[in-house]
Amino acid sequence: MGRKFKLAAAAALVLVGGAVLTLVLHPPELLRVGASYGAKMVCSNVFIAGRDAQAVLADDVQAPGHPLLKLLQVRVDHEQKLVRADLLGFVGKGLAVYRPGTGCAVVPDNDVAQAAQHQFSPLKIWAPSANVAWPTGSQAEPLPAVQALLAQDALAGPGMRGMAVIHRGRLVAQRYGAGFHADTPLLGWSMTKTVSAALVGILIADGKLTPQQSGFWPDANDPRAAITLAQLMAMSSGLQFNEGYGDVSDVTRMLYLEPDMAAYAAARPLAQKPGSAFNYSSGTTLLLSRIWQRAAAGAKAAPTSAAVLSLPHTRLFEPLGMSSAVMEADARGNLVGSSYVYATTQDWARFGQFLLQDGIWQGKRLLPEGFVANMREVAPASGGRYGQGQLWRWGPSGATPEGQDPDPPFKLPADTYWLEGHDGQTIAIVPSKQLVLVRLGLTPHRLNYQPQALLAAVIKALE
Repeated sequence: MGRKFKLAAAAALVLVGGAVLTLVLHPPELLRVGASYGAKMVCSNVFIAGRDAQAVLADDVQAPGHPLLKLLQVRVDHEQKLVRADLLGFVGKGLAVYRPGTGCAVVPDNDVAQAAQHQFSPLKIWAPSANVAWPTGSQAEPLPAVQALLAQDALAGPGMRGMAVIHRGRLVAQRYGAGFHADTPLLGWSMTKTVSAALVGILIADGKLTPQQSGFWPDANDPRAAITLAQLMAMSSGLQFNEGYGDVSDVTRMLYLEPDMAAYAAARPLAQKPGSAFNYSSGTTLLLSRIWQRAAAGAKAAPTSAAVLSLPHTRLFEPLGMSSAVMEADARGNLVGSSYVYATTQDWARFGQFLLQDGIWQGKRLLPEGFVANMREVAPASGGRYGQGQLWRWGPSGATPEGQDPDPPFKLPADTYWLEGHDGQTIAIVPSKQLVLVRLGLTPHRLNYQPQALLAAVIKALE
């Protein structure tokens, strides 16, 4: 009996050891996604936002995420600007590297040297003075009635980290969550898509792109070559792309398992006739990023040269005084225009005000006349929910059934439009009220928070 027990125990140890070795050498893709996600989030928040690594791991990665992320451990190498993350300390091999100007990139192929090449030295944008009124400075001109609304936790929503109200070009109220402040850069997630649309507009103004331009695939016989820039901007390309989070989908694979995100997006097959169907897709915006990078480079430079990578900074962030803003690039130098702009609450407000002002800033037109108006027009295939320029016509859905406009109960002005990002990032723009409302935080969709109630209350207070 003892001999049989020992043999069984030995066999069990061999099986366990084999399973552990398999996990280390060939971890399931879900675990790799989790480890890469953890490394990326910690990297960006440590090296861009100046936050504590363990606090980011606990608050941003583990608390709202998959239960397996509770097993995640991270190690930060401040000298090499590297972050490693593993489940149980040895499974997943998540790796991210920080580069000046282009922030952090996941490095799923471990080629840190190549990923580190894609950087530039950003110019020093003036720091907004606390003694000068917004937008050229950071000083608010408070309206007590509006400030009192932001102080209401029910209106601010769970996990709020930064809010700002801009009325007639003035910062009239702001509030920050515990541990966050006016100087904390915050991730906009998919609000970044609208920043990408503005960069497309800048290249159109330069004469390097046109809305009806096509041929973005090299083979003229490829049916995808018929997809136009306008169809990509309206999320109506017809390309197959699964935007589901929480599992290994197209979007999580692209963001956390692919060193060349744009190449992955470009390889998606055509699922529907271009222009015939709406499909919200981060892959689409990665393609837009690649398109404008190539257009900016022309025949004179590489699309990932420092001159091209710095274009968001030199042509958009610097003119607007968005001194905190960083658009991150992937491990092959594709700017991740779908998901990865970090900026302070006030800088996100500057971008919202820029759109409100029809692409004009300090009297200078940066976007073509009529471009923002076209961005706001309903994308024909979207059923009314989305605009033609990487922004939303409907606000966050909350518990509203799929496909149903969530805004009517709040009686918002008809010209309201939205920038929206994962986990509760929103900018509401109401041209008829000369109003911009920024609300940033970490608020998972399952909580059903809707900033429309706050927006409606602010509008009433300003009447």
